[in-house]
Amino acid sequence: MSAPPLPDTFGNYALGDFVEVVSPTAISWWPQTTGWWFVAAGLGGLALYKGWKHLRHWYRNRYRREATARLQSLAEKGDNTDIVSEVNRVLKLTALVAYSREQVARLSGDEWVGFLNRHCSASPFSADLGRLLALAPYKAETVNGSTGQQLLDASLTWVKEHENPADD
Repeated sequence: MSAPPLPDTFGNYALGDFVEVVSPTAISWWPQTTGWWFVAAGLGGLALYKGWKHLRHWYRNRYRREATARLQSLAEKGDNTDIVSEVNRVLKLTALVAYSREQVARLSGDEWVGFLNRHCSASPFSADLGRLLALAPYKAETVNGSTGQQLLDASLTWVKEHENPADD
C-alpha cells in the first residue's frame, strides 16, 4: 500500500513563490586599500628595527653575562684565600671591555675604586670594601666569609648596573 499522491496546493500556499536567500560571500581579512599595506609595511619595519636594537643590546652586553658567571663561580667555590684578587681581575677585565684602555689600564688603588663607584648609579663599594680592593694587589690577604660575600655582591651590582658609554 502506497501513500496517496499529494495535491498541488499542499502546505502553505503563501510560500509557493518563496525563494531562499543566498548568503553573501565571506569578507576577506586582507587589506583592500593601499593605505593599509603602507601601515602594515611601516609596522613590520618598526618591529624589525626594535628586534635589531634588542639583539644588538643583548650582543653588546655579553661581557656582563660572562663577568656575572665568573663572579658566581667564585661564590660557589667558597675558597676565600684569593677571592679579592680574583674579583679585582674580573672587575678590571669587565671595565676594559666597557671603557677604553686609556681610561682603565693605568688605574690602581683608590683611583680604581673611585672609578668603579663613579661609573655606577649606586656606589656599590663601601669604604672598607674599597680599601680591600685597593690594597689587594699589594697584600695577600684572606678575608672572612661575610666580607667575601659582601665583596662579591658589590661586584655583581657593579657589573650589572655600570653605565656603558657604548650603550644606546
